[in-house]
Amino acid sequence: MWTRQHKQRNTGRLIIPSLCVLFLAYFGFHAYHGEFGIYSKYRLEARKIELQTQLDAVKARRIDFERRVQLMHEGTLEKDMLDEQARKGLNLSHPDEITIMLPAPTK
Repeated sequence: MWTRQHKQRNTGRLIIPSLCVLFLAYFGFHAYHGEFGIYSKYRLEARKIELQTQLDAVKARRIDFERRVQLMHEGTLEKDMLDEQARKGLNLSHPDEITIMLPAPTK
């Protein structure tokens, strides 16, 4: 009776651990860099702060516009405010007046 002698190989013992390492590395990478990962959380928080500052600036402009519109309502019409807005819109002034143009405030 003939028998064959096989040499024991250790490569079979490394297949499952190496697949597990690759599996964990793949999901670990996407847990940090993925769309809903840890890094995305910090980017979203930074974006939230940026948008909150823009919202505060828009709210301040709205309050200023509401105050200026309130000055033009019937019964509380300020003639100086109306005159200023008319001259600014039409770009007119009297010949004996000195006009000082101030730059518009930037927000």
